[in-house]
Amino acid sequence: MFTSLWYLLGYDVRSPSGLLDKYRNFMGRHYECMSDCADMSSYMSRCHSCRVESGCFMVYDRPNYMGNQYFFRRGEYGDYMSMMGWRDWIRSCRMIPMYRGSYRMRIYERENFGGQMYEMMDDCDSIMDRYRMSDCMSCHVMDGHWLMYEHPHYRGRMMYMRPGEYRSFREMGYGGMRFMSMRRIMDSWY
Repeated sequence: MFTSLWYLLGYDVRSPSGLLDKYRNFMGRHYECMSDCADMSSYMSRCHSCRVESGCFMVYDRPNYMGNQYFFRRGEYGDYMSMMGWRDWIRSCRMIPMYRGSYRMRIYERENFGGQMYEMMDDCDSIMDRYRMSDCMSCHVMDGHWLMYEHPHYRGRMMYMRPGEYRSFREMGYGGMRFMSMRRIMDSWY
């Protein structure tokens, strides 16, 4: 069973925004989330900390699973905004399902599965070093759940990829972003 507790900190419509810093580290009202949530604003308007009791979640700074993403595994995030450098609150979250099978993904140099293609079955800390590939603009995830990162060595902004075809990262809203490293999500069953 996947459970996450999202804590609403410092929310009071009568309070000035300056009081928000006083309500970090799991204080205030909270919302328990046990599945995907496309818009958290109906449950809370601000969230400064989070506790994931089991499972893994991707969180987004925009509704409908859009915007910047961050991967949360089991643990406590008393001040995730400082940790991630976000200026905004969590607006949506997606549960990463339990998976224990094999991992397989094809990455392509160009949109619509064009250009060089490489099949991956394990983590890749730099597609430039491993494949001499300067960009990845589409992919097909056949097995497993993956995180793609903007920079080599799993740094920078990230994007969650579940099984499916991704013909154009640009059309998905990642136009100016290159993906240079990929990692399997292997701890989704903790």
